[in-house]
Amino acid sequence: MDQKVFINKAEASGIIAFDLWDYKPSIDIIEFDLKELLFMGMIVKEKEFKESISVLDFSIYAGKAVAIICSTDAIIPPWAYMLLMDKLSSYSVYTDIKNSEEILLDLWKKNLQSASMEQYKDLKVVVKARSETAPALYLLATQLLKPYVKSLMYGEIGLPKVIFKN
Repeated sequence: MDQKVFINKAEASGIIAFDLWDYKPSIDIIEFDLKELLFMGMIVKEKEFKESISVLDFSIYAGKAVAIICSTDAIIPPWAYMLLMDKLSSYSVYTDIKNSEEILLDLWKKNLQSASMEQYKDLKVVVKARSETAPALYLLATQLLKPYVKSLMYGEIGLPKVIFKN
């Protein structure tokens, strides 16, 4: 009786998967809308703005990233951001004037940049394809991996698209 031996060609190829989602930040990101602190939702009046900030409970931002936005088309003076940051800095771990998606991307990039890529030295690496991953992350992954890898690919181990070979 003949026994067929199946060879896993993907495993035999020596290709290593690199999943960008392993570097996705797990921190909660909360949007802080300045509109709620504006007079009539449109105007920054110093006295009212300071009073509005003084009654807020900033402890809800403890250990979180804060995305400062303004959902109305108001002109916000720089001192208003400074007052807000004075209160947030005791609680939030990251704050910026961006929406939550932009903050997530920034933190994701930081995680990638702080990771050691030396473990991929002289290896064949495929960056896992995911449609929900921002293209900027693929760009950064290529930049970070290129000095180390023998070859870089995109897609899945079984059918990768070759980006370059050294």
